[in-house]
Amino acid sequence: MTTPNSTLRAVRMGLLLSQDEFARAIRDAGARVGQRNDASKRLIQRWESGSTAAPRPVYARALESVTGMPIESLGFAAQVPMARVSDDGQGGHDLEGSPVGIPEANGAPTPQASPRGNYSGVWLSTYEFVSSGRHNQVFSGKHFVVLLQHGNRLTARSLPNASLNPDSPLTLDLQIEGSAVTGTWTESTARDGYYQGARYFGALQMLVDPTGRRMSGKWVGFGRDYEINSGPWELRLMDASTSKSTLDSYNRPPE
Repeated sequence: MTTPNSTLRAVRMGLLLSQDEFARAIRDAGARVGQRNDASKRLIQRWESGSTAAPRPVYARALESVTGMPIESLGFAAQVPMARVSDDGQGGHDLEGSPVGIPEANGAPTPQASPRGNYSGVWLSTYEFVSSGRHNQVFSGKHFVVLLQHGNRLTARSLPNASLNPDSPLTLDLQIEGSAVTGTWTESTARDGYYQGARYFGALQMLVDPTGRRMSGKWVGFGRDYEINSGPWELRLMDASTSKSTLDSYNRPPE
């Protein structure tokens, strides 16, 4: 039996795209870089139903461009299996079969650490920072983010209208080992805001509390003058569902 790719479905819904619109965005992404593809609603359905294990490289690159996420974080098999001709006789839009692990030098597959639980869902992200240009006042950044788990990888993307400051998308790329969460963050500020569309990025390390519903720790990053700054960061679980109705209900600025 195949396992539905709920991660890809949640990412698509987080972008507020229908299957038709998602396919069109993938075609457009390929055309922009001169690697045209034939993505269709039927292909999206096959990916989301789990009837295919991994997309062909041309689709993988377009998917990464559209979602802003690595292909390994989109619910597909981590490794690419052998190619095959699709059942529609068109040479295949994608690949099917069991994933093939990459062996180490001694021939044994590389193990991947097992997370303690599944942390997919909608989380409230809150961090604090000091604005040196505004008399060292302390400000908060808040976003509702869709967090998705694939193995020990966690990726999060803010919903389109779910930031305290408008037009400030946030992405997180994390790895979990036991209760420790480590990774990177990126935020693009609003063009008409105080920071005038500046893009900030840095590192993040947090610990998951015993309930699995809260992560807290510290961020580090560069300021406008490339000084190193730091501050607290917290993720708090709001809803473990990633259904369309749930995402729609959180597609708004946090209170």
